Amino acid sequence: MNSQVLIKFMERLIKDSDKKVFLILDNLKVHHSNMVTDWLKEHKEQIEVFHLPAYSPELNPDEYLNGDLKVGVHSGVPARTKEQLKRKAISHLRKLQKLPGRVMKYFRHPKIAYAKLEAAI
Repeated sequence: MNSQVLIKFMERLIKDSDKKVFLILDNLKVHHSNMVTDWLKEHKEQIEVFHLPAYSPELNPDEYLNGDLKVGVHSGVPARTKEQLKRKAISHLRKLQKLPGRVMKYFRHPKIAYAKLEAAI
């Protein structure tokens, strides 16, 4: 992850949105870089970023995905090589792509409720 990759990601987020995008980020150094800050200033009508408090993995939905991935990778026949581990990780992530309800469950955890999209918005 670097500033250019994050900016490209944010450009894709706002590209087809007719509403302002609200993005929640952790405190990775890249998320606070001058390049990203400048880009956000230029696009403040289209996107707004909120940063999680430092050292709060329980508030980061990514961590729930990471936990799910670890369980998936460690289930079944153990990976014995780097290539086998890579295949198991990709296989589990592809499975999650087909199960959006499973990913939505991450946001039902009480500590992640702040990020839940409400119909009233």
